[in-house]
Formats: sequence, C-alpha cells, structure tokens
Amino acid sequence: MVGVVELEEAKRLAAVAGLDLVEIAADSRPPVVRIMDFGKFKYEQAKKEKQQKTKSKAGEMKEVRLGRSMKIDPHDVEIRVNQARQFLMEGYRVVFVQNFRGRELTYRNKGDERMEHIAQQLADIGRVEMTPRLNGKRMSMILVPDRSKIESAKKKSSSGSPKASKAIAPVEADASVPAPPPAAANA
Repeated sequence: MVGVVELEEAKRLAAVAGLDLVEIAADSRPPVVRIMDFGKFKYEQAKKEKQQKTKSKAGEMKEVRLGRSMKIDPHDVEIRVNQARQFLMEGYRVVFVQNFRGRELTYRNKGDERMEHIAQQLADIGRVEMTPRLNGKRMSMILVPDRSKIESAKKKSSSGSPKASKAIAPVEADASVPAPPPAAANA
C-alpha cells in the first residue's frame, strides 16, 4: 500500500514493476488503483467463478421422463431411476415426469404408485422436495440430494470389499471329444 500518488507516478511505478495499473474503484475521489498483473487477476477470477458454479449444482435441475405414457416397461423405469441416482450423487435436483395419454388419466393412482415406488428406491440418497402433483396430463415429483446420506453411501461403497472380477478361464481342447470336420469351401 503506497498511499495517494499522482497518476504519472503510479504509471511509472507500474512500468518499473512490469505490471498493469488497474482501476479498482472509479467512483471514489481520488480513484483507487492497484498495481497488478491483470491477466493473472482475470484468470484467477474466472477460476473462482468456475469453482463456485460447480459447487452450486443444487440450483440446477435434471428432468427424467418416464416415457410418453403410462405404458412403460418396469426395466425402463429402473434405467431412469439409475440415471436419476447418478444425478443425485452429483448434487443435482431431479424432477420425475410422468405423462398420461388418452384415458390413462382415469388411472391416476397407478401414476401415484409409480412415483411413490421411485421415491422409496431413491430414499437412500435423496428426499422428496415436492410430492407428486398432477398438472393437466403431466404428473411431476421433485427429489433433492441429501448430503449426509450421499456421503455415507460413498463411504460405504469405497470401504466395501472389492467385488471379485469374473475372469473367464481359457478352455482347452478335450482329447476325448473329436474335433469338428473342417467346413467345405464353396467355390
């Protein structure tokens, strides 16, 4: 900190140091300036913004659609639940959407049951923020990650014994079994 210096003197000091003279607060009298490497300052500022952006995934929401109608295979639902599990583990909020077509709306209770089943499957890492609601012919439910449950799930998966890999042993030819005849070439 140098104090109040004339503009020409500040420019000379910056040139001697091989740095830039950057205006920090233009509204104050006299204006506040700093001698610094402006390129490095911008780089560090962008790095901080990027780091804050990655930490604020809680505001971002991922949508998982359960097909175009209620006619979706249970296996397909499981695939979408696993994808939602990944999103929750990464810190995203997840909205599940179930569409109803035609007269499927008369069986709304099946949609409620499916959403409840999904919430139970993901209860180990998340919690329901918005219970299933019907808006027209579209039912939606929002799940948010539960940080404490996610941390314990990560610890459990990393501290658990590694699964034995299923190595396939090479098959050797058995002398008692005759080899198949060579295929005849069609010429």
